[in-house]
Parts: sequence; structure tokens; C-alpha cells
Amino acid sequence: MNNKETSSLKGKSAAIGMLLCFAAVIVMVGAFTVNNSKKQAQEELAKIEEEKKIITKEEIEEASAEKIKLPEVEKHAEEKIVEEQADNTIESAAPTLWFDENSTISWPASGATLIGYSMDKTVYFPTLEQYKYNPGIVIEGKVGEPIKAAAPGTVKEIADYPQTGTTVTLDMGNGYTTLYGQLKDVSVKMGDYVNTDENIGCLNEPTKYYAVDGPNLYFEIRKNGEPVNPLDFME
Repeated sequence: MNNKETSSLKGKSAAIGMLLCFAAVIVMVGAFTVNNSKKQAQEELAKIEEEKKIITKEEIEEASAEKIKLPEVEKHAEEKIVEEQADNTIESAAPTLWFDENSTISWPASGATLIGYSMDKTVYFPTLEQYKYNPGIVIEGKVGEPIKAAAPGTVKEIADYPQTGTTVTLDMGNGYTTLYGQLKDVSVKMGDYVNTDENIGCLNEPTKYYAVDGPNLYFEIRKNGEPVNPLDFME
């Protein structure tokens, strides 16, 4: 082999070596790039997953607040508004009470007077077989008949007494009150406004204090707690 061929062979070997080195560099750069891209992709995926967890947690809390807490607050607010409107309606529906010595009343039951008002002298009570003062009037009636308000008023008291049984008291204003005794099936409640001739309840069987007199309504008017004659207010 001559020098020329030897030189040519060396040149080819160097070129092949350079190509191999260049290829190795390319492979290393590609591998680094791939690994770096893969690492970045993994980091990006991990970041996205973390954000999804945060968003999901925030969405759950927000949804819980919107679907549970807020409707309850709105419901309570609406109920309060409805209650206030109802109270205002009731207040506006009930006129100012006014009753004085010039006012008139309606007859509250169907029958006539059995025992009249008498506070200046005693009157005879057939069932008790004795004479005594009578602060009201005893009006004949039928069991079950509706008893109507003699004048407008608000229900001040509903109570049971031995002598007059279930008794409803209406406040008519200016210190005047009316009492309706010996009732059943009372159709009003405390605080109700009752207009003239509106039903208060039904007439009951008489108590033992009026057994001989038969079914009757005990009716009384008071001014500042003192009895006055109901007939003075009849037209």
C-alpha cells in the first residue's frame, strides 16, 4: 500500500468518525429534548390536575353555599316579609274601636229577656230560688243557635266560669266591654276583630245556675269594669 492510499484511508476514517460523533451528539440532544419535553409535559399535567382539584373544591363549596345556605336565607327573608305584610293587613283591616254612651247595639240572641239587668235592687233567680243583683241580662235561646256580636270589638278574653260557662269578652273601645256567656263551639280567638252581627259561637246547654231557666245567653256590658244596663244602648 502506497502513501497515497494510506492517506485516503485515514481521511475516510476521520470522516466516518466525525459523522459518528455528529450522530451521537444529535442522538444525545434528541434524547435530552425528549426527556425535557416529557418532564415538562408531566409537570404541566400535574399542575393541571392540582388546579382541577382546587377548582373542584372551590366549586363544591360555592355550590353548597348557593344551594343550601342562600336559599335558606332567602326563604327566611321571604317568610319575614310575608309575616310583616300579613300583620300590616290585619292592622289595616281592623278599624279603630269606638264605643260610648251614644252608641247602639244589636240583639245578640233569638229570644226575649228572662232576667233583666238590676243593680239597684235584687231580682228573683228561679234556679237558685233566691233574690240577687244581676249585672247583665239573661236572654232566652235555643241550644246550637249562633250568637252574634252586638257591637264591633276585638276578642279580649275567652274563659270558662262556673256560673256563665264558656264566656267570650270583647273590647269595644273607650273602656267598654261586652260579655257573652254560656257558649260552645267558639268561632273566634284572642285578638280577633269581630264586627256587628258576626258569629262568636253557638249557644250551649245552661249551667247548673240556670238549669230551670233553660238555654239562655248571659249578656253583659261593662264600662271600665263596672256593669251598665245593656238596654240603655238599644235603639
